[in-house]
Amino acid sequence: MTDIRFALAQIDTCVGDLDGNAEKVLQYARNAAANHARVVAFPEMTLTGYPIEDLALRATFRTAAWNKANWLATELEADGLGDLFVVVGTVGTDRAHGKPLNRLVVLHDGVVWAGYDKHFLPNYGVFDEFRIFTPGDKSVVLDVDGVRIGVAICEDIWQDGGPVAELAERGIDVLLTINGSPYEEGKTDTRLALARRRAAEVGAPLIYVNQVGGQDDLVFDGGSFVVDSDGTLLERSPMFMEDLAYINLNTAADKQLAGRIAAKPDPDEEVYTACVLGLKDYMAKNHFTGVTLGLSGGIDSALVAAMAADACGGSNVHGISMPSMYSSDGSKDDAADLARNLGAHYDIQPIEPLFEAYQHQLHLEGVAAENLQARIRGVIVMAYSNAKGLLAVATGNKSELACGYSTIYGDAVGGYAPIKDLLKTRVWELSRWRNKAAAEGMGIGGLKIVGNERGSAGVPLKDGVMIPVNSIEKAPSAELRPGQKDSDSLPEYALLDQVLAAYIEKAHGRADLLADGFDEATVDTVMRLVDRAEWKRRQYPLGPKVTALAFGRDRRLPITSAFRE
Repeated sequence: MTDIRFALAQIDTCVGDLDGNAEKVLQYARNAAANHARVVAFPEMTLTGYPIEDLALRATFRTAAWNKANWLATELEADGLGDLFVVVGTVGTDRAHGKPLNRLVVLHDGVVWAGYDKHFLPNYGVFDEFRIFTPGDKSVVLDVDGVRIGVAICEDIWQDGGPVAELAERGIDVLLTINGSPYEEGKTDTRLALARRRAAEVGAPLIYVNQVGGQDDLVFDGGSFVVDSDGTLLERSPMFMEDLAYINLNTAADKQLAGRIAAKPDPDEEVYTACVLGLKDYMAKNHFTGVTLGLSGGIDSALVAAMAADACGGSNVHGISMPSMYSSDGSKDDAADLARNLGAHYDIQPIEPLFEAYQHQLHLEGVAAENLQARIRGVIVMAYSNAKGLLAVATGNKSELACGYSTIYGDAVGGYAPIKDLLKTRVWELSRWRNKAAAEGMGIGGLKIVGNERGSAGVPLKDGVMIPVNSIEKAPSAELRPGQKDSDSLPEYALLDQVLAAYIEKAHGRADLLADGFDEATVDTVMRLVDRAEWKRRQYPLGPKVTALAFGRDRRLPITSAFRE
């Protein structure tokens, strides 16, 4: 009988920050050793951050990463942690061909004690690893105090055959997989089901350590876990927070003892938190401390402002009301109420004088005059961004982005778009959830998220309301002409979003959509709008991917295409 204690180090890394990532490994390794762990495992490509994309092709970076792994092994031993087995991810080099490898290394006794290279290199969805890396070709079993530990890296357990099939024949006591698995709705259940299959295949418990945090337009949700050989959930770390969890395994026992199992968040809370974490880490890793955006009084800018306040604090949100001759008093009041609720900066910059100056020279009509208003607002937002060193955030949602219902160089300006992967109906749902959470005591910054691991409730909201109810309930309008409503140009969102979900996420063509029961006029309208707007989508700011198919990362169509079926 052998008892062994594992630590699961679910951490937030930054691509390219070799020093910072290594220091974090040291910190967590010290804590793991202090709590009597024998093995501490970190996520995929821990030292380099993930995904490193074409940075992997730079030989100087690979050399620096390898030197950092050796330095870390030496530092661990100097700290009295040489006996600990520290499993980290990094980038290696295939000496035969000079190409990068996605590598797992074990640091022990002051050296890089063992290594393993990822076999299956995904090239679907958000992944481009097959182009960048050379695949590994050997399975690896570590012997730690007589315990046989098989290792794998992320995609290796998603594909049949390969290293997991080999490990199933090698009599392992536990399968340890380190991962950089990005978030999308519903993926936590998919991962768990997959892990249960692999645990049964190898006949041993499976430890799944996942990355947490935002990196560019990806969000990693953590949620690391352990399952027994029979699929029983033994441990689950919280989502969206850094964490150091422990599991004790007895290799002679038929069933393992369960540890801490963190509760899963509400589905709306999960998506909202993913969007906020994406924004929060994008700001931190690009050295922004505040944001600026236009506050129209509508629901999209209200939700984005709320997310920004949760990400960086209301006092670091700079809202700008930019009323025109078409802006309603209600919208102006809603924008002011929102800023007051958030404790945000709030400036009023009327655009009518600037609009009239342009019109004096250009004499625009129709859509050109409407777009001019949006572009004036875009100039003002970017002026605030440049003058104050703030991140400009775009407020468009996925429904608008799909249909091209935005003005390029106008309301589409910005460096980050927190809700670009949320359909309009989802925007309403998340807004209602955030108000519900506020009424239950979640203040500004009170999300369970990286940086709030101690569970602060945040800054209390007066009257328990974050987003003005009128912004949620009123009919959406761009207010670029008298009496304008979104439904003048688009199908009602309840119908539109159903068609978009089928067309985009299920890849249904015209015949499929008609078979789904949608009427011909609506199908033709939506397909035409979506297909013609690809050029706009290519120029839209990046934002967090939270659905199975996000524009930019997962779904790219030709800008010019004659196909309409």
